[in-house]
Amino acid sequence: MRNQPFTDLDLNRSVGNLLRLGVILSVATSLIGFIKLFTEGFKMPRKYNLLNMGDSSEKVWGSFWDSLCKGEGMAIIQLGILLLILTPLVRIIFALIGYLKEKDYTYVVISLIVLTIMLVSFLTGYAH
Repeated sequence: MRNQPFTDLDLNRSVGNLLRLGVILSVATSLIGFIKLFTEGFKMPRKYNLLNMGDSSEKVWGSFWDSLCKGEGMAIIQLGILLLILTPLVRIIFALIGYLKEKDYTYVVISLIVLTIMLVSFLTGYAH
């Protein structure tokens, strides 16, 4: 067990490692998806207006989870992209915890504001 206080250097290292891990997981997941998609024999549609993603976010997410559970390559690639998008969000949460440990309440407030903005933009970003 460590008796020394949590320092800025510790926080920076931890956040850096978290960002690296997020990018590595995203790239690895997407690569697996591309390989799976290649073995499935995916063909691009001739007319893009024939692609139908549904009318609501529930249909889009439901379709994504169904495809992912079936192990389809396109859904695995989408999961990799989702991991990449969520990496900064997790970084803010991780930094927030670090600032709480350091008792640096100015940065706690700033992190909460940034986290709120990101969550609102993620949750309201789907346009009909």
